[in-house]
Amino acid sequence: MISFELPQPYLLFLADSTEPGFAKTALGVKDWAPERCVGELHLPGGTVTTGLPELTPAQAYERGARALLVGVAAVGGALLPQWLSTLVEALEAGLDLISGLHTRLADVPLLAQTAARTGRRLFDIRVPPKGLPTGTGRRRTGKRLLTVGTDCALGKKYTALALTRAFRARGVSADFRATGQTGIMIAGAGIPIDAVVSDFVAGAAELLSPDNEADHWDVIEGQGSLFHPAYAGVSLGLLHGSQPDVLVLCHEAGRTVLLGQPGFRLPSLVEAIELNLLLARRVNPQVRCLAVSLNTSHLSEAAAYAAIRDVQEQLGLPCADPLRHPVQFAEVVETCLAYAPDLQLAPVLS
Repeated sequence: MISFELPQPYLLFLADSTEPGFAKTALGVKDWAPERCVGELHLPGGTVTTGLPELTPAQAYERGARALLVGVAAVGGALLPQWLSTLVEALEAGLDLISGLHTRLADVPLLAQTAARTGRRLFDIRVPPKGLPTGTGRRRTGKRLLTVGTDCALGKKYTALALTRAFRARGVSADFRATGQTGIMIAGAGIPIDAVVSDFVAGAAELLSPDNEADHWDVIEGQGSLFHPAYAGVSLGLLHGSQPDVLVLCHEAGRTVLLGQPGFRLPSLVEAIELNLLLARRVNPQVRCLAVSLNTSHLSEAAAYAAIRDVQEQLGLPCADPLRHPVQFAEVVETCLAYAPDLQLAPVLS
C-alpha cells in the first residue's frame, strides 16, 4: 500500500466538466475532506460545482491553498490539452499539482519544465507500488466487506466511507481500504487498482486487505462494475483479491444505462447480486450480499423513500441512501456487523 503526504489545502479544478460522474474526485474530496478545500476553478463551459467559491490560482494561494487538485477525469483518464494553460498558471501562482489521472503530470513536458522552473512539485496518485504479487486465493483472517455496483460512479466509495465511519462509531475496529485515486486522496493511503497490470490486480487487493484480527473489518472501496464492457476486468480482479465476506450492492435510483456507454442497459439488482455472488464464491463460498446502498441524490424525499421501499420489498434486504437516511442506514450497518458464516457451506481450500 502507498501512503501520501500531500500539500494542502486544495483548489479543486473542475475544468469544463458538465457531468457529475466525471467530477467525482472533486465532489468526493469536498464531501469527505471539506477542511482541506478552499475553492474551485472552472474552465468556460464547466457546470459541475462543489459549492465552493470560484477562485483563480492566485486568489486561492492568497487564501492559503498550496495545491491545485485535478478533480475531473475524461474517459480513459487522459489529461486534456485545453487544461494545460490553467495548470501552468497554477504552478506559476505557487501551487503544487495533484492528479489521479492515468496521464502522469511528470510525463507532460510543459508541466515538468514549469514545475522545475518554479520550484513546484507534481504529485501523481495513480501510480501502483512496484513488485506486486499475483493473487493466491489464500484464506485470510479478519472480516472483509466490499462495495460492488451496477455501474461506475454511483456511490461505492461513499458507501464504503460511510460504513467505515459507522462501524468505528460503534466501537468496531475497521479500516477504509482505498482502491481509487479519490479514495486515496481522502484516506492518504491505498492502491490505485485500475492502474495495476491486470495479472496483479487480485494480488494487489490481497495486499491491501491482509490478515487481521478476527473481529477487524476491512471495508474495501469497489471499482467499476462486472457489467461494464470497459471496466469489468478491474471489478473481477478486485472481487477475487478482496475475498469478501460481505457484499453491499450500490445502485443509483433511476439510472438505466451505463455511464459513458449509452448502448448498454444496467442489470437488474437481482442479476447484479447473483453474478457478484457467483464469482465471489470462487474465493469465499460463505460470502453474502447483505444490503443495498441506493443513491437517491436526484430524487425528492418522498420519491427516495418510495425507491428504498421498492428495493426492500423486491429483495428482502435492508436498503438506504447513506447520505440521506440515517435510520435505514443504521439497519444496513447492523445487518453487516451481524454477519456470521454459513457453516453448512464448504470451507475454502487452503
